[in-house]
Amino acid sequence: MEVVLIGKKQVRKELTMNVCIKLMEEAFLLIAKGDADQPLRQAMVLPDRSGLLGMMPSYSINYNKMGIKIVSVFSDNHSKGLPSHMGVVLLFDNDTGKMLAIIDGEEITTIRTAAASALATNYMANKSATKLAILGAGVQGKEHIEAISCVRSIEEVVIWSRSQKHAEDLKSSIHSKYNFAIRTEADITKAVKKAEIICTTTSATEPLINLKQVTPGVHINAVGSCTPNTRELASDLVSESHLFTDNLESLMNEAGDYLIPLQAGEINENHVKGILSDVVTGFIKGRTSEHDITIYESLGIGVEDLVVGNFLHERAVKNQSSQKITI
Repeated sequence: MEVVLIGKKQVRKELTMNVCIKLMEEAFLLIAKGDADQPLRQAMVLPDRSGLLGMMPSYSINYNKMGIKIVSVFSDNHSKGLPSHMGVVLLFDNDTGKMLAIIDGEEITTIRTAAASALATNYMANKSATKLAILGAGVQGKEHIEAISCVRSIEEVVIWSRSQKHAEDLKSSIHSKYNFAIRTEADITKAVKKAEIICTTTSATEPLINLKQVTPGVHINAVGSCTPNTRELASDLVSESHLFTDNLESLMNEAGDYLIPLQAGEINENHVKGILSDVVTGFIKGRTSEHDITIYESLGIGVEDLVVGNFLHERAVKNQSSQKITI
């Protein structure tokens, strides 16, 4: 059986950020129409809790494909010069179960996560927003700068990291790519004080920012910590916000930003305004006034990987640009 093999370089070449943002909109429209299915992801945590192996299956009748992303998550890998998330996306034919493609999952995850945040930002952030704060100077911090600049006319980016060196390194690596001002800030309160869009892309276990630190009307993409006992946002910030997510089942099982204040009685189950697919279709509004604080709790869902995988597979077959292997 021949299988298409799509590596990291080809993923990066084909999956530009603007293309991926459009694909994320396609993914959430599939969800809204009921044309996609994605069981809650499963994770096998190692006994010493040093890492985990996650499995994210998904299916869509539109593509006649089903897929699964298998990803390892080891948060300490940065100290070893390795990415924290590594894995593959596997595609299968719906009619026969035949494997169609093996695709690098690390690069897909990197790009589509930021693209989904950009999609949420486009629907939820004030149209006049020009000031962006990035909390976390890793791969997602870098990717979110590109993604958000695709949907808003950014004039200034402020980068904060627990490591000032990492923040400076990120600034140095990208400053020539963009026309807007980029600076670093060691004080997180100063970093977010004037921000109109904030992206939290860290592995924090305790809240990074609270209600008093942010400005009215800010939009926040909460992207990093996503386990029931870890969070990036303080309870008062969540309770005073309009909270949206990518998947309700994931939110109620995985998101400490939501579960911790819920369990403490600081919010109730009705606090969630809705899911991104409802905002994309116009069923609900992402923002009701310019003073709303909006939060998009990004947990990552299988349909995002399936839509991107389908796009890459179709491109590879059409252009005959990928290696094939026999298994």
